[in-house]
Amino acid sequence: MTTFAVVGAGPGLGLATARRFGAAGHSVALISRSVEHLDGLTAELGGDGIQARGFAADVLVPASLTAALQAAAEALGPVEILQYSPVPRADFMKPALGTRASDLDAPLAFSVKGPVTCVNVVLPGMRALGRGTLLFVNGGSAVRPHPERAGTSIAFAAESAYARMLHDALAPENIHAAQLIIPGAIRPDAEHSSPDVLAERLYGIHTERSGFRHYAEPLPD
Repeated sequence: MTTFAVVGAGPGLGLATARRFGAAGHSVALISRSVEHLDGLTAELGGDGIQARGFAADVLVPASLTAALQAAAEALGPVEILQYSPVPRADFMKPALGTRASDLDAPLAFSVKGPVTCVNVVLPGMRALGRGTLLFVNGGSAVRPHPERAGTSIAFAAESAYARMLHDALAPENIHAAQLIIPGAIRPDAEHSSPDVLAERLYGIHTERSGFRHYAEPLPD
């Protein structure tokens, strides 16, 4: 059995994708900062018959991410699918004209150093399997910078560039890197951006393995 690991596991998108990939036969590694939070999600998935375990880590601390992903692979099996989708902090979203260099330290650690750390941990296992999927989930500012959200606009753009390079470099190894852009809020009642619809979309990106950038819905004008 191989593992689906979701970094930034929560009760919305993280739980929905964990349920979708778990239903397809993958064990599930839930990675988040809160152990209590993880216990609840693990119990909910267990009630659905999905093998899941939680691993506490802070995406701003590379050593904790490394330890969590290594522990997940040892406990559940090699990570075949990695989803990087933690929710940015509100303080990342300062106006461009009010942003200092130091204000970018945390956003860049969150959206660049975090993904790079994760990929370097899981890539050897994917290469050993002969297959893998790297899923990067971002908001609309990744492709359309927002002057009131400078931190995420800059950091998401950098994450997008890294993910695109992975897409090109790893394709010959049967490792598919892709990005899903979610322009608006994730809401249970949203036609295209509900957790369940997005989970199905991400599962389709994994199985169809076509193209790099995908949109949950068109960007608003």
